[in-house]
Amino acid sequence: MTRTLLTARWVVGFGGDAHRVHENGCVLIEADRVAHIGALPDPVPDCPRIDYGEAILSPGFIDLDALSDLDTTILGLDNFPGWKKGRVWPESYVARGPYEMYSAEELAFQKRFAFASLIRNGITTALPIASLFYREWGETVEEFEAAAEAAEALGLRVYLGPAYRTGGQVVDESGTIRAIYDEARGLAGLEEAADFAQRIEGRAEGRIRAMFAPDRIETCTPKLLRRTAAIAAEMGAPVRQHCLQSEIELRLVRDQHGVSPIRFLAENGALASNWLLPHGTNATEEDIALIRDAGAALVHCPLVAARHGGMLRSLPRWLEAGITVGMGTDTWPPDMILNMQLGLMTARLADGHDAIRSEALFDAATLGGARALGRDDIGRLAPGAKADIAVIDLSGALQTPDPIQTLMTSCAGRDVRDVWIDGRRVMADGVIPGSDLVADTARAQAQFDGLVAKYPDRTLGHPPMNEIFEPSYERVTHDRHRP
Repeated sequence: MTRTLLTARWVVGFGGDAHRVHENGCVLIEADRVAHIGALPDPVPDCPRIDYGEAILSPGFIDLDALSDLDTTILGLDNFPGWKKGRVWPESYVARGPYEMYSAEELAFQKRFAFASLIRNGITTALPIASLFYREWGETVEEFEAAAEAAEALGLRVYLGPAYRTGGQVVDESGTIRAIYDEARGLAGLEEAADFAQRIEGRAEGRIRAMFAPDRIETCTPKLLRRTAAIAAEMGAPVRQHCLQSEIELRLVRDQHGVSPIRFLAENGALASNWLLPHGTNATEEDIALIRDAGAALVHCPLVAARHGGMLRSLPRWLEAGITVGMGTDTWPPDMILNMQLGLMTARLADGHDAIRSEALFDAATLGGARALGRDDIGRLAPGAKADIAVIDLSGALQTPDPIQTLMTSCAGRDVRDVWIDGRRVMADGVIPGSDLVADTARAQAQFDGLVAKYPDRTLGHPPMNEIFEPSYERVTHDRHRP
């Protein structure tokens, strides 16, 4: 059995009911599992040893809403309202017929690029999320076959399932957003997703598992939700359903169904312990109680919310209610460390500086994500757990006396040095085998630029690019090729 011994100044182990910090500790890996954690064994095993020095050996982060495309939400940072800037399909675009804005090859590439980016940020388990705004309708099984191949090649632990929907949003000339539906198409997409789920469950020695991803609660029909809940429950697979994230969502659900989004889920049997609910920024006390009683999990995505002026009203309230809270990146960069830091800051803005501590966010990115997925073999470093490890370099940090507090004050995703998944070193000194960061980034930028150039097609009134994306300052462009 292959064994490797890792040592570092700090090791975040699991002590049975909580994480525990080991100073000058070690992790012994045997095959795909953690065999020992803490002080050096006596005798020291005769096996390869890597000493990381001033670093944290952390459980790999679990991203329940992991960016898996080239994120178009960053285009909305200073360009709003979204319905005027290509974030909602205009009626004229729907009338001409929505089309795929990426080729099959481009869709496959962006998954590979995104998966490598997740690893570079210390994320070892991911549930991919991508926008459907630039899609003809939903995600396809073919692109997720390619995603499974990419995840297997890179060594990433993933839960995969193409997003499907029975409806979408459309905006008219007055700026009124309404829902449009094609339930038959959405139900067919669910059946294709279910067939895919059966085929990929347990692939890559168990690193690839199935999930279900109904898109946008405000345009899900009750039949889609009920059918999703039944299939996922039978398989024991997680379902991720974005909800409670915008005023438009709240209005559309209430106008169509007369209840809140969470009540809508509950009334259709679509709220259970295998349901993962990203955002929750508009949750009421009734919503929190319904989620708690169902045993569903909140997926906290503080960075993407804060960029658009939103935040969770009270993270301590969710935790005090006994609700499982995991973390999601949901935007570029997929920096889980930055998300933990923003989660801490916004929680203190909402509830006061002494309402929450750093370890609550670290728990959410590790133990909370594992609990949401019904697993006790990831999100922790303990004998018998999967050897999923993020090595975070502290050589450039101003260190506090505590490594978790140092992580929350002085580190970023770029400080992740090595990543181990299933006992394999999938990234060493920032290098992922088979992934060329410079070339892939250039290709991603060219692909993204091509998508941005298509924005007039899907923007209300079809204005030119310079009206959709307003520059920060007056721009003066020069000829870079002059001798």
